Amino acid sequence: MPVTKSVKKSLRQSLKKRVFNLRRANRMKLAIKKVQKLISEKEKNKALKELPSAYKAIDKATKRGIIKKNTASRKKSHLTKQINNLSVEKKIDTLRSS
Repeated sequence: MPVTKSVKKSLRQSLKKRVFNLRRANRMKLAIKKVQKLISEKEKNKALKELPSAYKAIDKATKRGIIKKNTASRKKSHLTKQINNLSVEKKIDTLRSS
């Protein structure tokens, strides 16, 4: 346990910040999972509509230092790539069925 007054205050501040950071990280994870669920269900239009909210959550997490810049770029890139692959899979499926 902290002894000095300044360290006690620092502990209080870090606990407050931790709550906000966890909340923002959870929102980001939920937004990403929501888009990935739609991708797995092959709902491209719905996934495209949810993509901006996932981007927003990722950007906010980056801005507050919860994740790093390149990690955010990678997450956004992977989501976009997965959505774009849906259209390729559909084309392949239609070619196979005909």
